Amino acid sequence: MISGVVQSAIVRMARCGLPVLALAAAMTQHPAQAADDKRLWDLYADTFKKAKYVSLSHVIAPDIPVWHGFGPSKFEPTVDPQTGQPYTYAKDGFEATRYSLSTDQLGTQLDPPAHWAPEYPSIDELPATYALRPLVVISIVEQVKKDPGYHLAVDDILAWEKVHGRIPEGSVVFVRSDWSKDWPDPALASRTPFPGVKLDALKFLHEERHILLHGHEPLDTDTTPTLEGEEWLMHHGYTQAEGVANLDQVPEVGALVAIGFPRLKGGTGGYASYTAICPPDWPSGISVGQVPEAPLPKSDKPLHWDTSAGARVR
Repeated sequence: MISGVVQSAIVRMARCGLPVLALAAAMTQHPAQAADDKRLWDLYADTFKKAKYVSLSHVIAPDIPVWHGFGPSKFEPTVDPQTGQPYTYAKDGFEATRYSLSTDQLGTQLDPPAHWAPEYPSIDELPATYALRPLVVISIVEQVKKDPGYHLAVDDILAWEKVHGRIPEGSVVFVRSDWSKDWPDPALASRTPFPGVKLDALKFLHEERHILLHGHEPLDTDTTPTLEGEEWLMHHGYTQAEGVANLDQVPEVGALVAIGFPRLKGGTGGYASYTAICPPDWPSGISVGQVPEAPLPKSDKPLHWDTSAGARVR
């Protein structure tokens, strides 16, 4: 059915002798576009603009925790290939950085199944629908205080649901353990035991609750010799988040998570940005307009290259 707005447009074009049949067909196929549908803009103004935003990702730096099998990464100034000299603000009006990253399994991550299973999608093949999802946070902090190697179990999930209700289908479930409180101590990469997620819990979340993905704070899913949880996920076409942070600053229920990642060709891992979108009265986070955004504020401490840090600092 053609709306009144579309009908009026067709009538006006017919009076001008324009090809209205093609127009009518196109506009009936895309009625929202033809009517300038602004519902999502209204939703942003009414809801998302007032929400509180919390970053759940670590900053990537040369000295952050990483598995010894990957080795360290290196940051250095980008060099002009003709002169062999770094670009500088004083000489060239800009500076740039060369990142020699030892792995795509670095910092806060989004693991596509191709990390273990080449027959499944790589990071650049993940669908655009990953962008925004309901966020569930299940805490095992109290269990970890008693047992540093505690792993999320099905009983923990059922206990969460008893309080908050059924986990939404297609949601993202992050497991809070507070392991990341000691980040960026490089020793975290080899600290054992560490909290994880049991295979039964992963199967329950995916096969019974049909979530999009789960995430955890440590850099591995579990402490089994074969990493059985990650092996099962990857070989069944599931993704997972690793190295997640700041889960103590978001609610266990009611928030959303925005997911960003670079689409590296054939990538077996991804440097991910997770941002929790919390209710406007949530005590943590910042809202749109609360801090300068455009233009961004000028600092009285300009960035400069610090050789000892191996990065630019203020």
